[in-house]
Amino acid sequence: MAPMDEPAGAAGNSSAGFDAFVVRRRGAEVTSGMEHLGVGDLPEGEVLVAVRWSAVNYKDGMVTRAGNRVARVSPLVPGVDLAGVVVASADPGLAPGTEVLAHGRDIGVGRHGGFAGLARVPADWVLPLPDGLDLRQAMIVGTAGFTAALSVDELERHGLAPDQGPVLVTGAAGGVGSLSVSLLARRGYEVVASTGRRAEAPWLEGLGATEVVGRDALEDDPDRVLGGERWAGAVDCVGGATLGRVLRTLRYGAAVAASGLTGGAELATTVYPFITRQVALLGVDSVRTPRARRLEVWARLGGDLRPDHLEALVDEEVTLGAVGEALGRVLDGKVRGRVLVRVAP
Repeated sequence: MAPMDEPAGAAGNSSAGFDAFVVRRRGAEVTSGMEHLGVGDLPEGEVLVAVRWSAVNYKDGMVTRAGNRVARVSPLVPGVDLAGVVVASADPGLAPGTEVLAHGRDIGVGRHGGFAGLARVPADWVLPLPDGLDLRQAMIVGTAGFTAALSVDELERHGLAPDQGPVLVTGAAGGVGSLSVSLLARRGYEVVASTGRRAEAPWLEGLGATEVVGRDALEDDPDRVLGGERWAGAVDCVGGATLGRVLRTLRYGAAVAASGLTGGAELATTVYPFITRQVALLGVDSVRTPRARRLEVWARLGGDLRPDHLEALVDEEVTLGAVGEALGRVLDGKVRGRVLVRVAP
């Protein structure tokens, strides 16, 4: 693939190929739309996948913005999530006909992703579809659900259990947040969902939230270095000032799994939560997670962490040709849960 600033006219299409949603950057200008690509336009990799389903993530929307630092190549097919069927493979463990999924790494940001009829991916990045999920369901889960499951798994490794008290989820109406609510409820936790979109309260309660609160409810004794001990654990999808408030109000020995920064990248806190309450801040990364760990977490997503309300998590299902409009809605914060992309008819 070409470097980020491609020369004018460098399309590289072949006569027989597949449809794709493509983002191109020339200098400060970013354009996007449907194009017809050929297999020769795909990056190197051991596994060729006929993409059946993808999903829209906030990162996919970011690559369409002028001046973004998310997209690292041009042209680029976004889509950090993909699920489909192996067409050709140099890996005997991923034979043609195998149903697979892939997400994270450079997919959709540094190499072509899931918004296309075909994707070519390094074998180490491809996972067999886990038992308990079909291809569509795997994309309802997608990167957002994997991040949520990784967060819950990390908290439980730290010692969190359902009988210890309420668990807070911030940014609960978003993709990671809503799936975290569903997964925690499935495990039997008392889930308190925090969101700035209070109109989504009935939906979040339907996913299993015991209580839905606004952002202002997280503040506790703001003039003190520590607030009351409220949460047995937390999944933070917001970052910034919200994460600081969560740290101040965790119970002794509790932990927060942090994966978001929509509320800002700066963290204003003190050492007091860590040295007087022995709380832990667990960073959650879904991009570079090793393959063995991915397999573990996806196995749980098809098993004891499989969301009970998968269809309720779907905000919308769109075709490949409607991806551009869906990306705009995600960037504007007008989506709750997940937007699925039906790539194949």
